[in-house]
Amino acid sequence: MTPSQIGSDQHRPLRVAVVGAGPSGFYAVAALLDAPDLHVSIDVFDRLPAPFGLVRYGVAPDHEKIKRVDRVFDKTARDPRVRYYGNVALGRDVSRRELLDLYDAVIYAVGAQSDRRLGIPGEDLDGSWSSTEFVAWYNGHPDFAAAEYPLSHRQVAVVGIGNVAMDCARLLARPAEDLASTDISDTALEVFRDSRVEDVHILARRGPAQAACTPSELKELGELDGVDVIVDPAALDDPEMAGEADRQTKKNLDLFREFAEGGEGDADGEARRRIHFHFLASPVEVLDDGDGRVEGLVVEDNELVERDGRLRPEGTGRRRELPVSAVIRAIGYRSVPLPDVPFDEAWGIIPNRDGRVTTWRDGTREEEAPVQPREYVVGWAKRGPSGLIGTNKADSNDTVERLLEDAGEWVHDEGAGDGEVARDEEGRAAIEELLRQRGVPWVDYAGWQAIEKLETERGAESGRPRAKICRVDELLEASGTLPAAARAESA
Repeated sequence: MTPSQIGSDQHRPLRVAVVGAGPSGFYAVAALLDAPDLHVSIDVFDRLPAPFGLVRYGVAPDHEKIKRVDRVFDKTARDPRVRYYGNVALGRDVSRRELLDLYDAVIYAVGAQSDRRLGIPGEDLDGSWSSTEFVAWYNGHPDFAAAEYPLSHRQVAVVGIGNVAMDCARLLARPAEDLASTDISDTALEVFRDSRVEDVHILARRGPAQAACTPSELKELGELDGVDVIVDPAALDDPEMAGEADRQTKKNLDLFREFAEGGEGDADGEARRRIHFHFLASPVEVLDDGDGRVEGLVVEDNELVERDGRLRPEGTGRRRELPVSAVIRAIGYRSVPLPDVPFDEAWGIIPNRDGRVTTWRDGTREEEAPVQPREYVVGWAKRGPSGLIGTNKADSNDTVERLLEDAGEWVHDEGAGDGEVARDEEGRAAIEELLRQRGVPWVDYAGWQAIEKLETERGAESGRPRAKICRVDELLEASGTLPAAARAESA
């Protein structure tokens, strides 16, 4: 049966479960909805009550324009062919096997919830933080509602030179009053108001020409009031920089030159904070003050060596110490395994071939790995943590194309047996009955709209786009989902 036959009035809809309500998940939903002549029904599951994933919990609070992409996702979620099930976790509330029994296809869109580690001594000291967790904390992620990141440190190191590192450095240096008009969490706002940070040190293993951040992110650092951005002019003397470079690299280098020409320190002595760039520098040890807290960071100078056609950093043995008392590692995200779903530990992704999930064994070549029927993956869990939010659109479209190519092999006529659900209403009744039996208080899209309305109203009182609710129980209560007994217990 072809997708067009599935879309005919004589056959039930193609039923798809999407696990994850972030950008890649909603782009996949939109691709299914836009498929010509396709009769489709889509249920979107997320372990958190609130949807939109990275847009809500990953985009910096002072980037409100970027967050507006959630309006596109909101339009998708309102389509009558789509239902949202928030606060439903795969493995906790419903199993992979159950989803495969209830749906024709399952798409995993879970992103990358963890981060890469430095792998150096002292990395776990008090004051050594993951950017993944730090960003989630200031964005009001429920997993970190009780976390503490005291900014009583005068000097902080940010390891990495991608956009996440720029976000962390910018927020550490930005005047707190600028954040008061954003949707930063209330707890984080108070911490930033009390911040004693004066110097932020950004460490890049390679040179300015290899910086991974976008020019727009870099430019923002130079636009902060009362903040000096310091770049050693000698770091820009590398003759390799005069060669061919892409547009982004050329723009970044121009910005670094502007920073270098600004000189060290504010001429009028008005700079309250400074951002220092350290190129060709790798952290090798986080120093302990004797009480389990960060006291400094040992850095080794690198040189670039061409290997396998690429310039790679190589340590020179020259070391120095930065007198920082906090370290934030921002060297990349990493996906985490889902219960009972294949996972490639080496690459930190769900193994796949063109978005089709494959089985995985160490040493198995990608082209040899058998495909898992009816299971697909999109976004960072498919290809690794690369690209911007919009990058996920083409990626999700590609996976959906593969799904529709396969559909005729495993979607049968109504009543064909094998336990298939004859009508969409019965299929949705089955998943909801399963969740009810297990006492899972799921949040539907109307529940999310109630949350959003309350957050927006609270935010308006202080001139903010929203005041985020950061605890799961409070989100459930705001949605009208939390049962009365649970409300009484949490009161």
